[in-house]
Amino acid sequence: MIAASDLRAGMTFLEGDKLIKVLEASHHKPGKGNTVMRMKLRDVRTGATYDTTYRPEEKFEQAMIDTKTVQYLYTMDGISYFMDLESYEQYEIPVENIEDELKYILENMELKIQFFESEVVGVQLPTTVQLKVVETQPSIKGATVTGSGKPATMETGLVVNVPDFIENDEVLEINTAEGTYVKRAGK
Repeated sequence: MIAASDLRAGMTFLEGDKLIKVLEASHHKPGKGNTVMRMKLRDVRTGATYDTTYRPEEKFEQAMIDTKTVQYLYTMDGISYFMDLESYEQYEIPVENIEDELKYILENMELKIQFFESEVVGVQLPTTVQLKVVETQPSIKGATVTGSGKPATMETGLVVNVPDFIENDEVLEINTAEGTYVKRAGK
């Protein structure tokens, strides 16, 4: 059992028969009254996200999540397909459950999928990924890193704010936790 006050982003717990992933967690002390835990949660099975509050002492059963290294194959008819690199077994995950993660995944990319008991529940992204810019405004002569930046559409459809000197077809390193530009790949 784990107390609500110990839940952190990325953790998974059981609430009744629901498997819940914590997206954001913070302590909140209103002017009057007791401290509460404000949570942004996702129902892993349905993909629905919602905000709620818990008393810090409320207890939940922590879900033990296992991971397995797989290769992303393709997405078709609302299902994403992954293959175990050791057994060649294929796993299917509905697109609506991993919509945000798919913005960082290219075909044949190796990553980890998450299991709760024998049920596939999600995708674990690497810390950074390398993606190619497919569309951005032309670079500005004399642009510096300190400019406000411009939007760039990556090959997966992800839109990232990048420095003004970035051009089409450049490969960039992107932070998957925040969806932000890190640097040019290979620099």
